[in-house]
Amino acid sequence: MIGSSGTIAQGVLLLLLWFSVVSWGVIVYKWKVFKKARTHSQKFLTLFRQNRSFSEAYAALAAMSGTPLSKILVTGYRTVQEIARDNPVYVKETNPKIALTFEALEEVKSAVQRTATEELEKLEKYLVFLATTGNIAPFLGLLGTIWGVMDSFRSIGVKGSASLAVVAPGIATALVATIVGLAVAIPAVIGFNYFNNKLRGFSVLFDNFSSELASQIKKEHLL
Repeated sequence: MIGSSGTIAQGVLLLLLWFSVVSWGVIVYKWKVFKKARTHSQKFLTLFRQNRSFSEAYAALAAMSGTPLSKILVTGYRTVQEIARDNPVYVKETNPKIALTFEALEEVKSAVQRTATEELEKLEKYLVFLATTGNIAPFLGLLGTIWGVMDSFRSIGVKGSASLAVVAPGIATALVATIVGLAVAIPAVIGFNYFNNKLRGFSVLFDNFSSELASQIKKEHLL
């Protein structure tokens, strides 16, 4: 049926095939990324809570890869160090520990939150393609459907007959385009909804860890 269809119909089907291949590639890739991030984040939190101080947690976990939480931790630690370096008043001679004001602590919180947002955007990367595929694939299938029906009417006009043999090829092409469009769109929509739900979970995880990190810094370094 595909081989006997017109150039436009074949082009639509090839375009749908491309969307299908890429969307499945995105689904598999993001599933691996999300699974790795979730597993490593749980391990990270367990180890973070086992360390007694902020500096000990940084020394033990800064190099841990596979979880965005490590980058949030690194941002918090480096921001504290930068504030102390740029403002020596925060380091007392009688106390080697860095002592931060409320204003400096708010600066640390802002830096940590920015990193959390950036890491969430990285996890969100490529998901827009799934949303796009889910939205336009049915319409591409509809385009192929309409073209197949038009081809059937053209055949009727050329041959002067409305027999099944005349209209069947165009109708078959129309049905194939409809089915392919839905077959491409449905997995993309399911995948997008699944990962979007997981993103909300990561958003809560990042926010909770950012708050926990800020509390730890406040407890150890607030004036």
